[in-house]
Amino acid sequence: MTTLSPAAAQDEAAGKSLSPRRLAWRRFRSHRLAMAGLVVLVLLALVSAFGPLLYTVDPDAVDPLLYREPPSAGHLFGTDSAGRDVLARVLAGGRVSLTIGLVASMLATVLGVGLGVTAGYLRGWTEAVLSRIAEVFQSFPTLIVIIVAAAFLGPDVWLLVLSLGFMQWTQAYRLTRGLTLSLREQDSIEAVEGLGATPWRIVRKHLVPAVLPQAAVSFTLLMATVIMTEAALSFLGLGVPAPTATWGGMMNEAQQLRILGSMPWMWAPPGVAIALTVMAVNFVGDGLRDAVDPRQTR
Repeated sequence: MTTLSPAAAQDEAAGKSLSPRRLAWRRFRSHRLAMAGLVVLVLLALVSAFGPLLYTVDPDAVDPLLYREPPSAGHLFGTDSAGRDVLARVLAGGRVSLTIGLVASMLATVLGVGLGVTAGYLRGWTEAVLSRIAEVFQSFPTLIVIIVAAAFLGPDVWLLVLSLGFMQWTQAYRLTRGLTLSLREQDSIEAVEGLGATPWRIVRKHLVPAVLPQAAVSFTLLMATVIMTEAALSFLGLGVPAPTATWGGMMNEAQQLRILGSMPWMWAPPGVAIALTVMAVNFVGDGLRDAVDPRQTR
């Protein structure tokens, strides 16, 4: 038997006086880890967006005289093997890594929601074809497919974004297809159909808004996966091409055992940034899930 948390029970009692949106926000605020994750995400986004404007050191400026210098007053996070400022590269890399995660996740979510709602509403051969296509995409490991594409076409930012987006849409598809199949049988949808509404209007005005809250949850969890995948590809040297700074690319430059053991300033800042971002996104996703469906709150 599902047990509601005190906050969820209070929201249920106040349901007559609060709108669904306000109830969801109230449940989200009661999730402490989700709020902490949201604060961390906002701070990371602000630092990545405006940090390079305040810390004006060129992240790509090479200086052989500053070869692997430890942190100092002039270089707060030290320098790397090319004499580049690590702090400047962490700030610049945040822009690239977060942008890739955001754009690729949005592409995958939009594609998955659009195809999922279409398959769930039209059913029949449309659902069968789209479901088989989704199964084909799921059968190929994302990392291997992107590695092969990068090997043939060369590392490129937009190739990485498009590859991640087109390989990760199946999660949102499965979720929205299932929701649409249940929504399609509701009396409200049948009433709209009886009034002569076109399928396009029903999908656009009634079904898509209904599945958006769950799609938002899928988007946040997918963003964490995309950021980790981009970091792994950059670590392997198949992500964003050098000298563009990314967190995964900075980890790639610090693979040697000597660096890992005695020069933590070269790998710890980007590693901590990746860990904080992924944890924060997952916490926000958990909070959104509980806010959208209070029955899952324990």
